[in-house]
Amino acid sequence: MDPCPFVRVLVGNLALKMPAFPRGGGGAGVHPTTAPCYCRIRLDKLPYQTATAPLLPSAEEGPASCTGAFAAAFHVSKADLDRATAKPALFGPRRTARLKVAVYAGRRGATCAGAASWRLLGKVVVPLDLRAAVAKPVVFHSGWVGIGKRRAGRKAAPAPAPAASSGGAAQLNLTVRAEPDPRFVFEFDGEPECSPQVLQVQGRMKQPMFTCKFSCRSNSDLRSRSVHSDLAGNGGRTWLARFGSERERAGKERKGWSVTVHDLSGSPVALASMVTPFVASPGSDLVSRSNPGGWLIMRPVDGTWTPWGRLECWRERGAGAGGDLLGYRFELVPDHTNSGAGVCVAESGVPASRGGRFAIDLTAAQPFGRSGSPGCSPRGSGDLGPHGLWPFGSFRGFVMAAAVQGEGRCSRPTVEVGVAHVGCAEDAAAFVALAAAVDLSMDACRLFACKLRRELSASRAELLR
Repeated sequence: MDPCPFVRVLVGNLALKMPAFPRGGGGAGVHPTTAPCYCRIRLDKLPYQTATAPLLPSAEEGPASCTGAFAAAFHVSKADLDRATAKPALFGPRRTARLKVAVYAGRRGATCAGAASWRLLGKVVVPLDLRAAVAKPVVFHSGWVGIGKRRAGRKAAPAPAPAASSGGAAQLNLTVRAEPDPRFVFEFDGEPECSPQVLQVQGRMKQPMFTCKFSCRSNSDLRSRSVHSDLAGNGGRTWLARFGSERERAGKERKGWSVTVHDLSGSPVALASMVTPFVASPGSDLVSRSNPGGWLIMRPVDGTWTPWGRLECWRERGAGAGGDLLGYRFELVPDHTNSGAGVCVAESGVPASRGGRFAIDLTAAQPFGRSGSPGCSPRGSGDLGPHGLWPFGSFRGFVMAAAVQGEGRCSRPTVEVGVAHVGCAEDAAAFVALAAAVDLSMDACRLFACKLRRELSASRAELLR
């Protein structure tokens, strides 16, 4: 399998120096602002990211005074990179990417006026030649730069460390670096409930890699599956006790869906199984956060389906700017332990109407001073065992992302997986099964007043037997 080139742009080490005004009677100066300061960071036309910029005392001058904290990360594919650096139609220089940092003072969300209540302190622009970062890490800027209004919009240039004086302009310390982040890209050639093929994408080339088999089982089938008995004896804990059949009631519910991922030889290599039904909350028409539906993502180990991850999904009414959200939480399931405590590696939401991205990205969980590149790939379930789960075991940096379409739209998920997390095809299959479960959860969390497509109907599944 050949990966696709990606570049990850990382921003961190933010710190702010403000000129101090001398007091009338002499002595120490005072800062012109006591409000929190923060930065809005944007790479070309990608969405803004926001990070706090600590205001440092004037006496602290050296690099040791900087926070060393991660602030923002941007992911650029090879196609986006080519578009951003393409030559204009007419004669002219090749474009370069531009990282824009605007520094504000004011409390975010303190008023309904939003950005109107923020006071702009200054801006800085850092030009990035991202083509150089496809092969090796590149540091584009590290140090102080003036951001006074006279410098607003100017390109970043090295500035001396600010001294404890009453003059001079405000200065921002930041580090901007880019590094290669190759990924395997997979694309469903149909909706997951239609049992599609999964293609590996490499540039303009696409080749079959997996096949998916969707099924919708009844209650009796679900309880009689041998995999449940396997899970009950795994690690001394009955996983289904948490998801329990006592929650399966005759009310509104969606349950029993599963997607089995096979390799090209027909052998099953991953399974996403709905083990907690998606049930409407009492007096409501939606699946609530307090009573989410759940999936187990499993891999075959020694001929037995073994839990690898647990996904919970629900619907949050009016939580997003554009309406409802599909909320999700994904945990790694530890092996060979009696506690059964999972490790959460992703928790967020996707707009239900227009869709978005499900992502496992632990870049922010690492110190910015150390490379954010992921570690070695988990070759087997033992690598995610009790000694490898804290803080996240081999799950470091960017792990995976999947595009999720909004409800009612034809969805053919695209899955990106970091190269370091794929040592064999079975590793990639687990992420493909997870992406299918997230996509199907968009339907499972639809309002119960809405009818599901016939492919998702249990009665139709019975007729096809």
